[in-house]
Amino acid sequence: MTTIELDDGRVESVSVIEKVERIDAHQHFWRYSATEYGWIDEEMTALRRDFLPSDLKAAMASAGIDGTIAVQARQTLDETRWLLDLADGTDAIRGVVGWAPIAGEEFPGVMEEFDGRFKLKGLRHVIQDEPDEHYILREDFNSGIRTLVDSGLVYEILIFERHLADAIHFVDTHPRQPFVLDHIAKPLIAAGQIEPWATLMRELGRRENVWCKLSGMVTEADWRTDPARASSLATLNPYLDVAVEAFGPKRLMAGSDWPVCLLATGYAQWFDLLRSYFAGFSETEQAAIFGGTAIEVYGL
Repeated sequence: MTTIELDDGRVESVSVIEKVERIDAHQHFWRYSATEYGWIDEEMTALRRDFLPSDLKAAMASAGIDGTIAVQARQTLDETRWLLDLADGTDAIRGVVGWAPIAGEEFPGVMEEFDGRFKLKGLRHVIQDEPDEHYILREDFNSGIRTLVDSGLVYEILIFERHLADAIHFVDTHPRQPFVLDHIAKPLIAAGQIEPWATLMRELGRRENVWCKLSGMVTEADWRTDPARASSLATLNPYLDVAVEAFGPKRLMAGSDWPVCLLATGYAQWFDLLRSYFAGFSETEQAAIFGGTAIEVYGL
């Protein structure tokens, strides 16, 4: 609340919503090589080049974004160090979600290297690519996660929708650890399938130590044959509806998944789509989704 003086001399208290910085909660950088980025196949030629902070700057300006969270795209400590170096030299990169060998016996010792790297805000492992479908429940991995409690680091859950049941058990094992679910758990949007994903998302959303990123959706739709439809509200509305129902506006955060999103839509266009969807929400809710929640969860 603040006070204002009216023309007749009276003083009234009014509610003022402070401007919250707009944060892209999920984007990537890389120096492209075919060896290190084998997942970028022949249908993704637009991604076969370097994507660096200088490339993102204009896109951020076009979308009215103030800062970003840079997220790992390779599972190497070298990339984590590189992202942190980029962040140290780029004010707009407010935080980094890196990779470290969480399941390794050396994990606690490895993390000592990052003491004092204050822009390291979280860690992620590419669970979705593990041959072991139940990797997220492995004891060595969970042992590493237990060491993160009270570290101030978030753990980001990157899975396909088929891993959601295991993810719920995983989260229940670590009730004091903050988790962020990437890409709304990659539902089968291209197939138009919503169950059992929706039911499991509602169940996961009951865990108050889990937040959810609205990101990576356009590339789960049929972007190869119809990119315009893949990036339309008509296609994405049912999945956004479930995410809102499951987590509520205060535990959602908007992310671009740039440059991967460029396969189906532009950077500004993605944020325009989300703003259109949330146009009827309160100013407070919109401020949380487009920046406030990321600032709080990652301690930006």
